[in-house]
Amino acid sequence: MSLDAVVASTERLIIRHLQLTDADFIVAQLTDPGFLRYIGDRGVRNTDDALRYLRDGPIDSYQKNGFGLNAVIERQSQRCIGMCGVLKRETLPEPDLGYAFLPDYRAHGYALEAARAVLSHAGRSLHLQSVLAIVQPDNAASISLLDKLGFTFQQQTDDLLRYRLVLHRDELLSAEFG
Repeated sequence: MSLDAVVASTERLIIRHLQLTDADFIVAQLTDPGFLRYIGDRGVRNTDDALRYLRDGPIDSYQKNGFGLNAVIERQSQRCIGMCGVLKRETLPEPDLGYAFLPDYRAHGYALEAARAVLSHAGRSLHLQSVLAIVQPDNAASISLLDKLGFTFQQQTDDLLRYRLVLHRDELLSAEFG
Protein backbone atom coordinates (compact mmCIF):
# COMPACT_ATOMS: atom_id res chain seq x y z
CA MET A 1 0.00 0.00 0.00
CA SER A 2 1.48 3.35 -0.97
CA LEU A 3 1.62 5.88 1.84
CA ASP A 4 -0.05 8.58 -0.26
CA ALA A 5 -3.18 6.42 -0.45
CA VAL A 6 -3.63 6.53 3.36
CA VAL A 7 -6.29 9.08 4.32
CA ALA A 8 -6.23 8.56 8.08
CA SER A 9 -5.35 6.05 10.74
CA THR A 10 -6.52 5.33 14.26
CA GLU A 11 -5.46 2.93 16.96
CA ARG A 12 -7.42 0.09 15.33
CA LEU A 13 -7.88 1.22 11.73
CA ILE A 14 -6.11 2.31 8.58
CA ILE A 15 -8.27 4.25 6.14
CA ARG A 16 -6.92 4.33 2.61
CA HIS A 17 -8.10 4.83 -0.94
CA LEU A 18 -9.82 1.85 -2.46
CA GLN A 19 -7.73 0.02 -5.07
CA LEU A 20 -8.48 -2.45 -7.85
CA THR A 21 -7.00 -5.16 -5.60
CA ASP A 22 -10.01 -4.62 -3.28
CA ALA A 23 -12.40 -6.19 -5.81
CA ASP A 24 -13.19 -9.27 -3.68
CA PHE A 25 -14.02 -7.07 -0.71
CA ILE A 26 -16.25 -4.90 -2.92
CA VAL A 27 -18.20 -7.96 -4.08
CA ALA A 28 -18.74 -9.02 -0.45
CA GLN A 29 -19.70 -5.50 0.73
CA LEU A 30 -22.00 -4.57 -2.15
CA THR A 31 -23.87 -7.89 -2.13
CA ASP A 32 -24.43 -7.83 1.64
CA PRO A 33 -28.19 -7.79 2.38
CA GLY A 34 -27.80 -4.80 4.73
CA PHE A 35 -25.97 -2.82 2.05
CA LEU A 36 -28.62 -3.69 -0.53
CA ARG A 37 -31.43 -2.70 1.85
CA TYR A 38 -30.09 0.57 3.23
CA ILE A 39 -27.79 1.83 0.48
CA GLY A 40 -28.95 0.16 -2.72
CA ASP A 41 -28.06 -2.24 -5.46
CA ARG A 42 -24.97 -1.10 -7.37
CA GLY A 43 -25.16 -4.00 -9.83
CA VAL A 44 -22.06 -5.69 -8.45
CA ARG A 45 -22.24 -9.49 -8.55
CA ASN A 46 -18.71 -10.58 -9.49
CA THR A 47 -15.10 -9.42 -9.78
CA ASP A 48 -15.61 -7.77 -13.17
CA ASP A 49 -18.54 -5.76 -11.79
CA ALA A 50 -16.44 -4.79 -8.76
CA LEU A 51 -13.57 -3.59 -10.96
CA ARG A 52 -16.02 -1.46 -12.96
CA TYR A 53 -17.51 -0.07 -9.73
CA LEU A 54 -14.06 0.78 -8.37
CA ARG A 55 -12.92 2.49 -11.59
CA ASP A 56 -16.15 4.42 -12.22
CA GLY A 57 -16.87 5.19 -8.56
CA PRO A 58 -14.21 5.69 -5.91
CA ILE A 59 -11.14 5.88 -8.18
CA ASP A 60 -12.86 8.34 -10.53
CA SER A 61 -13.99 10.39 -7.52
CA TYR A 62 -10.42 10.64 -6.17
CA GLN A 63 -9.32 12.02 -9.54
CA LYS A 64 -12.25 14.43 -9.99
CA ASN A 65 -12.89 15.58 -6.41
CA GLY A 66 -9.79 14.67 -4.43
CA PHE A 67 -11.88 12.44 -2.15
CA GLY A 68 -14.30 9.51 -2.20
CA LEU A 69 -15.15 6.28 -0.40
CA ASN A 70 -12.14 4.67 1.26
CA ALA A 71 -11.28 1.18 2.40
CA VAL A 72 -11.32 0.69 6.16
CA ILE A 73 -8.63 -1.80 7.16
CA GLU A 74 -8.55 -3.45 10.58
CA ARG A 75 -4.98 -2.82 11.69
CA GLN A 76 -4.53 -6.12 13.58
CA SER A 77 -5.78 -8.48 10.87
CA GLN A 78 -4.96 -6.23 7.86
CA ARG A 79 -8.43 -7.17 6.61
CA CYS A 80 -10.69 -4.78 4.72
CA ILE A 81 -13.76 -4.53 6.96
CA GLY A 82 -15.72 -1.65 5.47
CA MET A 83 -15.83 1.63 3.57
CA CYS A 84 -15.98 5.18 4.83
CA GLY A 85 -15.45 8.46 3.06
CA VAL A 86 -16.80 11.70 1.74
CA LEU A 87 -18.73 11.65 -1.53
CA LYS A 88 -19.82 14.34 -3.95
CA ARG A 89 -23.24 13.53 -5.34
CA GLU A 90 -24.90 15.64 -8.01
CA THR A 91 -28.16 15.34 -6.06
CA LEU A 92 -26.80 17.03 -2.92
CA PRO A 93 -25.61 20.62 -2.46
CA GLU A 94 -22.61 19.61 -0.31
CA PRO A 95 -20.38 16.53 0.03
CA ASP A 96 -21.76 13.78 2.22
CA LEU A 97 -20.43 11.11 4.54
CA GLY A 98 -20.81 7.54 3.33
CA TYR A 99 -20.01 4.33 5.18
CA ALA A 100 -20.75 0.61 5.15
CA PHE A 101 -19.24 -2.28 7.06
CA LEU A 102 -19.30 -6.03 6.63
CA PRO A 103 -21.73 -7.74 9.04
CA ASP A 104 -19.03 -9.21 11.33
CA TYR A 105 -17.61 -5.74 11.95
CA ARG A 106 -20.80 -3.88 12.82
CA ALA A 107 -21.58 -2.86 16.41
CA HIS A 108 -17.89 -2.81 17.45
CA GLY A 109 -17.35 0.95 17.19
CA TYR A 110 -15.48 0.71 13.88
CA ALA A 111 -17.92 2.95 11.99
CA LEU A 112 -17.72 5.67 14.66
CA GLU A 113 -13.92 5.47 14.75
CA ALA A 114 -13.60 5.54 10.96
CA ALA A 115 -16.16 8.33 10.52
CA ARG A 116 -14.43 10.54 13.10
CA ALA A 117 -11.10 10.08 11.32
CA VAL A 118 -12.64 10.74 7.89
CA LEU A 119 -14.45 13.86 9.14
CA SER A 120 -11.25 15.14 10.70
CA HIS A 121 -9.48 14.61 7.37
CA ALA A 122 -12.35 16.38 5.55
CA GLY A 123 -12.00 19.46 7.72
CA ARG A 124 -8.21 19.60 8.06
CA SER A 125 -6.95 18.37 4.69
CA LEU A 126 -9.89 18.87 2.32
CA HIS A 127 -10.89 22.18 3.96
CA LEU A 128 -14.59 21.32 3.82
CA GLN A 129 -16.79 23.58 5.92
CA SER A 130 -19.62 21.07 6.36
CA VAL A 131 -20.72 17.59 5.38
CA LEU A 132 -24.16 16.10 4.83
CA ALA A 133 -25.38 12.57 5.48
CA ILE A 134 -28.42 10.84 4.08
CA VAL A 135 -30.11 7.87 5.69
CA GLN A 136 -33.33 5.88 5.43
CA PRO A 137 -35.76 6.66 8.28
CA ASP A 138 -35.77 3.02 9.48
CA ASN A 139 -31.96 2.72 9.66
CA ALA A 140 -31.70 3.18 13.43
CA ALA A 141 -28.02 2.21 13.62
CA SER A 142 -26.96 4.87 11.11
CA ILE A 143 -29.16 7.53 12.71
CA SER A 144 -27.57 6.72 16.07
CA LEU A 145 -24.10 6.99 14.54
CA LEU A 146 -24.90 10.38 13.01
CA ASP A 147 -26.16 11.59 16.41
CA LYS A 148 -22.92 10.43 18.09
CA LEU A 149 -20.92 12.29 15.44
CA GLY A 150 -22.83 15.52 16.11
CA PHE A 151 -24.86 15.70 12.91
CA THR A 152 -28.14 17.60 13.13
CA PHE A 153 -31.31 16.72 11.28
CA GLN A 154 -32.08 19.02 8.34
CA GLN A 155 -35.01 17.64 6.40
CA GLN A 156 -36.72 14.62 4.92
CA THR A 157 -36.65 14.35 1.13
CA ASP A 158 -37.62 11.45 -1.14
CA ASP A 159 -37.89 8.95 1.72
CA LEU A 160 -34.47 9.92 3.06
CA LEU A 161 -33.49 11.88 6.12
CA ARG A 162 -30.82 14.49 5.55
CA TYR A 163 -28.39 15.50 8.28
CA ARG A 164 -25.62 18.10 8.33
CA LEU A 165 -22.44 18.58 10.34
CA VAL A 166 -20.48 21.83 10.45
CA LEU A 167 -16.81 20.92 10.59
CA HIS A 168 -15.04 22.87 13.32
CA ARG A 169 -11.30 22.34 12.98
CA ASP A 170 -10.52 22.53 16.73
CA GLU A 171 -13.22 20.02 17.65
CA LEU A 172 -12.07 17.64 14.93
CA LEU A 173 -8.51 17.74 16.16
CA SER A 174 -9.57 17.04 19.75
CA ALA A 175 -11.81 14.16 18.57
CA GLU A 176 -8.95 12.69 16.58
CA PHE A 177 -6.31 12.97 19.29
CA GLY A 178 -8.43 13.03 22.44
